[in-house]
Amino acid sequence: MPSIKPDTAHQADLKSDKKPVKVIYYTDPICSSCWGIEPQLRKLKLEYGTSIDIEYRMGGLLPDWSYNSGGISKPSDVAHHWDEVSVYYDMPIDGGVWLEDPLPSSYPPSIAFKAVQIQSTERAILFLREIREMVFLQKKNIAKWEHLEQAAKNTGVNIEQFKKDYEGRAKDLFYADLKLARDLGVHGFPTMIFSDSTGKNETVYGYKPYAVFENTIAGLYPSVQKYTYDKSIAAVFSTFHSLTAKEFSELTGVARNQSEQMLDEYVKQGMLQKWTTKNGSLWSLKK
Repeated sequence: MPSIKPDTAHQADLKSDKKPVKVIYYTDPICSSCWGIEPQLRKLKLEYGTSIDIEYRMGGLLPDWSYNSGGISKPSDVAHHWDEVSVYYDMPIDGGVWLEDPLPSSYPPSIAFKAVQIQSTERAILFLREIREMVFLQKKNIAKWEHLEQAAKNTGVNIEQFKKDYEGRAKDLFYADLKLARDLGVHGFPTMIFSDSTGKNETVYGYKPYAVFENTIAGLYPSVQKYTYDKSIAAVFSTFHSLTAKEFSELTGVARNQSEQMLDEYVKQGMLQKWTTKNGSLWSLKK
């Protein structure tokens, strides 16, 4: 990734004005590496949420199937890739959607995210999680309106406004994200640009262990204080209503080889419900 100098024309976009560190997070709804860093990102929010402000931007990973990169040129290539990276990231990903009902583009769910973001930043993050669970675990084609609408309903979005913005303003906001990505030299996802109040910045690209994100924050804000949060199962599931075994382990400190057994025990007790795929599971609060 090219370095981004503090004196670029986009210093105003990068500089943190409120919390000590601002993060511009470039992602995409179908980016498997972005799904892979969910455990690290969620922990980052719990431990450093008072010091960092994360601004979500959409990167437009798949415009259409003229795409050809890294040996991926057709939907079946993605199916194979997803099954491989599921093991690497230790996150449940079922590539079957690319064989059964492949997405023509990641633009529709990206625009839908921007439409929700107009209403609420918090709901947009919940919406993004919802559509990711749909595509990675439930094999749903999230380029289809029916699934986007359902995800919006599940996250308490005003559907009438959502539809209006999806067909209007959200497209302009999405293309503005793409333009800023080009200007900032963002070429892949996830890309996280960390900036302090002076405009000094550091870029973390791709899947990285938690310590890399933590050290990046400390480098920009040496006096940062890590928040000690409640690691009980009740607390983490009240904050994040669904968790993979890797996420549960990362957030609670429970050893990874014990986390599934513990989560399954809570299923038996009726506290949680479980969604199982061929490459892993997701646990959520019982509805």
